[in-house]
Amino acid sequence: MSEKIGLVTGSYGGGPVLPCVGTLAAVERLNYTGLCMSDGPNGVNRADSVSVFASGITVAATWDRRLMYERGFALGEEFRMKGVHVLLGYVNPSALHSQILDSQPCRPSTGPMGRHPRGGRGWEGFGPDPYLAGIAMNESVTGIESTGVQTSSKHYIGNEQETQRNPGTKDDGTVIEAISANIDDRTLHELYLWPFANAIQAGTASVMCAYSRLNQTYSCANSEILSTILKNELAFPGYVVSDFGATHSTVDFAEGGLDMEMPGNVTAAGFPCYFGDRLLEAVQANTVSEERLEDMARRVMTPYFRLHQDKEFPMVDPATGPTLFVTQLGHVSSMAGMFTEVPAIDVRADHARGIRELGAAGTVLLKNVNGTLPLTNQTSFALFGNGLPDPTIGSAFVPPRAEDVPEGYEIGTLDIGGGSGSMRHTNLVSPLEAIRAKVKSLGGRVQLLFDNNEIAAGRFTTIYPTPQVCLLFLKAWATEGADRPDLNLQWNATMAVESTAALCPNTIVVTHGPGVVLMPWANNENVTAILAAHYPGEEIGNSITDVLWGTVEPSGRLPYSIPKDESDAGPPILVLPANTTDPEAWAEDFVEGQMIDYRYFDANQGKEPLYEFGYGLSYTEFDMAPGLNVQLTAGSLNQHVNKSMGIAPGGMVDLWTNVAVVTVNVTNTGDRAGAAVPQLYVSLPQDTTPPGTPVKVLRGFNKLHLRKGETKQATFALMRRDLSYWDVQDKEWVIPGGQITLLLGFSSKDLRANTTISV
Repeated sequence: MSEKIGLVTGSYGGGPVLPCVGTLAAVERLNYTGLCMSDGPNGVNRADSVSVFASGITVAATWDRRLMYERGFALGEEFRMKGVHVLLGYVNPSALHSQILDSQPCRPSTGPMGRHPRGGRGWEGFGPDPYLAGIAMNESVTGIESTGVQTSSKHYIGNEQETQRNPGTKDDGTVIEAISANIDDRTLHELYLWPFANAIQAGTASVMCAYSRLNQTYSCANSEILSTILKNELAFPGYVVSDFGATHSTVDFAEGGLDMEMPGNVTAAGFPCYFGDRLLEAVQANTVSEERLEDMARRVMTPYFRLHQDKEFPMVDPATGPTLFVTQLGHVSSMAGMFTEVPAIDVRADHARGIRELGAAGTVLLKNVNGTLPLTNQTSFALFGNGLPDPTIGSAFVPPRAEDVPEGYEIGTLDIGGGSGSMRHTNLVSPLEAIRAKVKSLGGRVQLLFDNNEIAAGRFTTIYPTPQVCLLFLKAWATEGADRPDLNLQWNATMAVESTAALCPNTIVVTHGPGVVLMPWANNENVTAILAAHYPGEEIGNSITDVLWGTVEPSGRLPYSIPKDESDAGPPILVLPANTTDPEAWAEDFVEGQMIDYRYFDANQGKEPLYEFGYGLSYTEFDMAPGLNVQLTAGSLNQHVNKSMGIAPGGMVDLWTNVAVVTVNVTNTGDRAGAAVPQLYVSLPQDTTPPGTPVKVLRGFNKLHLRKGETKQATFALMRRDLSYWDVQDKEWVIPGGQITLLLGFSSKDLRANTTISV
């Protein structure tokens, strides 16, 4: 029985302590070496000689399945070569004075979804549309696990803000519970659960439950979402692992469906352990059944053998421990004699090439007056903004500093956000480095001004002569542990734009940020081009240079809407006074249902975004044939799921079967090659669906690379789930009767063709 307890409790059962963020003990007689788990979704965190990959929101902005998969595969390769079995979680820095922790699986993130664009971790996920996020989860899980590394899909579920994500204790001992997301059953299924179903169907090894509560119960003890929905309805065969410190008792959490506690039996981490010996005592007292413990252990072990991690899996890089300690603590005297510095195993291979390609593909061209971009024969440039050079704080900006500085670091490019999804840079190519090299190769001149305060004040005394092109690089910081104070670009950005535009009639603004940022200056006539480049990873400079000079076309499209002002950006972050004494006060009803992002704008006539979901310009032009073809695979649609087909990971098998194929022709009508992103939206009939049905939802996309004058056919396969809504009475997916409208276009507003299906 102690072996089984060791399989479900981090760092329990003795054995060597590995330099990982989370660990499970080995069971040698079963050829089970235990698990090493490590952050994070964008690369091997707190490690050296690793790549910093693009963030999730950048990946979503590519709308490119191939790049989503290839990024996942490259991530998996690096984790595997570092000896990490699973990709995930955050470590309390106080733990590191006395013990190194083991690491966890790779964690593709789809929670938060982005109900609040101000959410501190929105950049880690794939945006607020469940279909796009679901495709990105599918490709990421498939890519990572094809290398033999386990994925842990997070944060399950409704984890939409960082503020009060954990409980707190008042001076008198009163426990103020964590935020509760109160979500109705239909919204849960059609919005927040949707991409998790994709991850499960793709074979994710584990699901990480969130710190927060759902419908008044902690996510890691919520039997409705863990057992009823996840393990029964979605037939999830893997294990549920707690976020670090998200377990608050033994029996309720084990019986509620939690299979593994992290970090577990590591008192130095500052978290109490509720499994381990306490779980052993509970099983012996029969308050947790032995059958439940057996199920927990089986779920934990199954992915290990399914992914052949028992066969020639690499050992943990011996440099990981020292790197982890130095990253968290610096070179402190307490480290003396603990480690011998050794060179890290370099796992980067040629991944910089893919990072550079994806960073460019995730860049969205929002404005381009009279063909300002791509740049051609200009030779006189001014490079402005604090987002240009290498960061003055060094190669990493990690907890606790990252969480304590709401605006991030002032001077330096921003290619990744903060927290457990952040990274150490082994190599970073800043925009300054890449653009200077490009301009020099063209025989041009560059003038520089990094200080946003100087720019905002219009103090351009060092700028002469007036440049042909002014490139202004602005940024917005976001991190785990804190929500964004607002949606503005930071460091006096708005005034910096206005001043630069007053000086330079050809001002190009490049933003690097976590997603939605306000752009009150977008219509300034001297701002001739705007590029939203997100957090693209270590090749940030090369990626943006490729786009600016047209070596690569800006094929990104917005995976969210940019509102004109914050009032249209979604429900606000819930913030209560510090003197709140009601233990249950932190609770928010998701009364908007599914009406977030473009669904909100569709439902509120007269409300228009600045730039809509799916929007993005190109260096060429595209057209779509007005006629589209729909072929029902069975000749007609049955409203109800064929339950005789059974259930498999992801839910009812019939939900994942194709019921229709839609085709349409897309033509490049411009004068150069480019990539079109035709998008398919489905509008269910309002008269035969319950109230709260969105006007339309994304249910397909393609990325078509077209030569000048070329026409290609875009094909969209619709599954049963794509045409269904969740019936809360019968607890099943149903295709509504009546006329289902299919709409095709190049964004949620730019719709070019439509037809209907009769049910």
